[in-house]
Amino acid sequence: MKDKAVCESDVMSMSPCCSDPPPPFRVEPDGVRWLTPGLRKYSCELTIDTNTVNTQLKLSDNNRKVTCVQEDQSHPDHPDRFDSWPQLLCRTGLTGRCYWEVEWRGIVNVSVSYRGIRRKGNSGDCWFGYKDQSWSLSCSGGGYSVCHNKTVTRITSSSSSSSSGRVAVYVDCPAGSLSFYRVSSDTLIHLHTFSTTFTEPLYPGFWSGPGSSVSLCPLQEGESPPGGEPSSLLTT
Repeated sequence: MKDKAVCESDVMSMSPCCSDPPPPFRVEPDGVRWLTPGLRKYSCELTIDTNTVNTQLKLSDNNRKVTCVQEDQSHPDHPDRFDSWPQLLCRTGLTGRCYWEVEWRGIVNVSVSYRGIRRKGNSGDCWFGYKDQSWSLSCSGGGYSVCHNKTVTRITSSSSSSSSGRVAVYVDCPAGSLSFYRVSSDTLIHLHTFSTTFTEPLYPGFWSGPGSSVSLCPLQEGESPPGGEPSSLLTT
């Protein structure tokens, strides 16, 4: 599998007939966050959509951590709630370039999905990665694998020797690129890249196995996203 390089925007070249240089061409918003090297400059703050959280999932840490428990949680009925699979979606639809990190423990799936994924029933249509509406990275002590449209690919080049870890997701929606990374000592180790055409906003989501947990990692200091970026974030 050939890794897909993350390409930065090219700056338009000056025409030789121009006597005066053009005004500066802004390729990124202003702010401290854009001084951050690499993919972390595209960090986005995610919020769990509590209306989608399955009743087996317990929320904690200001709704930034989710744990799969035996006792049903008192989540009220809602048409958007996953009523069988221990899954959830985040509130924000992504349409630009976005990056986020999560910490996991046990057996979890870190996913992105179109909003129209089926929520009711225990069929595979509701499970992240099973249909063509979602893409998923499975994390466990046995290693990593990715799944899309019923096709599972085991990542043999980067096995996990621990039952916990930290992974990163980078999506470039206009380019049709979705990449997963393992985070080790602040270094990103590439796991897999999906190359496709996204036709709808993407919603981050998680599946958690019994006793397992997923936590949204806070943005690093100085990396809070600037306001007014409708091209990257769509909140419903």
